[in-house]
Amino acid sequence: MRRVALKIAYIGSKFHGYQRQPDYRTVEGELLKAFFEAGVIEDTWKAHYSVAGRTDKGVHSTGNVISFITDEEIRLNYLNGLLPKDIKIVGEAKVPYGFKVRFPLSRTYTYIQPFNPFEKNDLDFEKMREAMTYFVGEHNFRNFSKRHEKNPNRKIFDVDMSLDENAMIFTVVGESFLWNMVRKMVTSMILVGKGELELEDIEKLLQSVDLREVIRLQPAPANGLILSDMNYKNIKFTEYEYPKNKLIEELKKQFMINEQEKYADAKLIDILSKKL
Repeated sequence: MRRVALKIAYIGSKFHGYQRQPDYRTVEGELLKAFFEAGVIEDTWKAHYSVAGRTDKGVHSTGNVISFITDEEIRLNYLNGLLPKDIKIVGEAKVPYGFKVRFPLSRTYTYIQPFNPFEKNDLDFEKMREAMTYFVGEHNFRNFSKRHEKNPNRKIFDVDMSLDENAMIFTVVGESFLWNMVRKMVTSMILVGKGELELEDIEKLLQSVDLREVIRLQPAPANGLILSDMNYKNIKFTEYEYPKNKLIEELKKQFMINEQEKYADAKLIDILSKKL
């Protein structure tokens, strides 16, 4: 028996999250279906199967990691052939038998927030960047989660924002995250940029006092979030271009469908505006 670690990438749009759920299409459900058919896993409990990140409905990944023990040869091309077009195994790593997939040194999330073409963009980006510095370090993130966590303290290593003409791209690197934490962090930074929250509010939100009924942070939409990477001590993944290219092909198809919908929406707005 040996333990394997596989890096998986998926387009989250048509999945009801990562974790298996009866009567819903999920990433884990599709993965296990392929593993059972290939015979690399017969029983998830006996295989000590586990995953690094259980992403929500609509969240994408380029760097989630799963791990299990098996006697069988892992043939990635065969497994990828069994998987649907919107999930691919893009890498693998040699890991020790005691490897704990749930405990990477760091996790990286990327969040894409398009600019609203129907609103004037007058965000204060400098103030937003200043707000980012408040998150770095170990803090109580109770107010950035939807759950009542036993231990809401989390350590953030870096928060960054880059801009292009169409969107803001946020990158958050941390040891671990609470449920909805990254999406609520993004919301708070945008509210700071709009002047609806002050820097002092971010500081207050990072204290142990529960302010969720006072300052209501709605999570930013799930479809902008990407679980980008996992970093493990002394573990290096070998990544493969072929499955990445297959996923890119599917992404290009979905991109054009979304573009068609976008321009159809714009035309609908134009037609209806002329009739007002």
